[in-house]
Amino acid sequence: MGHSRVEVEISDLEKKKSTVVKALVDAGASLTVLPKRLAAELGIGAVSEERVSMGAGEIKVKRGRAWIKLKGKEDAFPVWISDFIDRVLLGVVVLESLGFDVDPTTGTLKERPLLLY
Repeated sequence: MGHSRVEVEISDLEKKKSTVVKALVDAGASLTVLPKRLAAELGIGAVSEERVSMGAGEIKVKRGRAWIKLKGKEDAFPVWISDFIDRVLLGVVVLESLGFDVDPTTGTLKERPLLLY
């Protein structure tokens, strides 16, 4: 597991509002998290509230959907909206769905074939 930073474009589902941010890539995190302030700026609203586990225990976090573009590949993904984090946290669900891994020796992203199962 490792951490690295990468430029990622985050948009609302209609792609009317978008921004490019330096996201923290965490190969140990499953979910992608947006700071509440950024989600509000982009018009990304909550569709539900869910319980999630983190190091400090379980908390309730709002879930929305955002368009995410990384190194020329893009799709719509569920995102969790939190005021507990001040930067975009890019988890492995988005990374693997777009065909990327974190190279543990360099901390950079590398393309890899998608896994069907």
